[in-house]
Amino acid sequence: MKTKHHLTNIYCGKVAQRYGIETAMNKQAVNIPLYLSVEGLAGDECADKEHHGGLDRALHQYPAEHYVYWQEKYADKAHWQAAGMGENMSSIGMTEESVCLGDRYQWGEAIIEVSQPRSPCFKVNKRWGIEDLSINMQEASRCGWLYRVIQPGMVSVDEPLELISRVANAMTIGEVCETFFGDPLNNEKLLTLKQQTSLADTWMDKIVHRLATNEVECWNFRLLGHG
Repeated sequence: MKTKHHLTNIYCGKVAQRYGIETAMNKQAVNIPLYLSVEGLAGDECADKEHHGGLDRALHQYPAEHYVYWQEKYADKAHWQAAGMGENMSSIGMTEESVCLGDRYQWGEAIIEVSQPRSPCFKVNKRWGIEDLSINMQEASRCGWLYRVIQPGMVSVDEPLELISRVANAMTIGEVCETFFGDPLNNEKLLTLKQQTSLADTWMDKIVHRLATNEVECWNFRLLGHG
């Protein structure tokens, strides 16, 4: 039997000036069917198209369970709830330990494919008023993941994600994070990750660069917003 997962919510947002930055992170729940194109959900916007969005980053899913973790870690800081990480899809029962790179899901009329972990950035720090949240998210591998759209179509929160295929050598999103972020110059692990043909091009380019130069790209701007 094919595995099915039901979403708790789907979210869309418009670009606005919030938290001292221009962002579309403030997303609202949508309870009606939406068209999912190769660029994402109808009505959802992206403020920084260089670093967010695009064909390999059309959708962002974040496990709802992780908000309990953040609430316990930062109990005095905020009231943690979806869609506080700017996710489009919220779920229970799908985590970085069970979802694999290259997993394909039927979602309503659409087919989507897991393309990469979400790369935490300084905008989540701004959103929550916590300077090192992006760093802690990366270190804990509680990043969520992104999808590319293989087949566009109508989708809704009432339609489950049905796993329809998984590649033979699939790595979990957690394993990808542990290599890419946690052990970034381990050649053996990088070569294993390089075999993941469904990995987003931007990530693959960085792996090739690390293997060629034995150097890791600078993460300061992404994580903290400065050099």
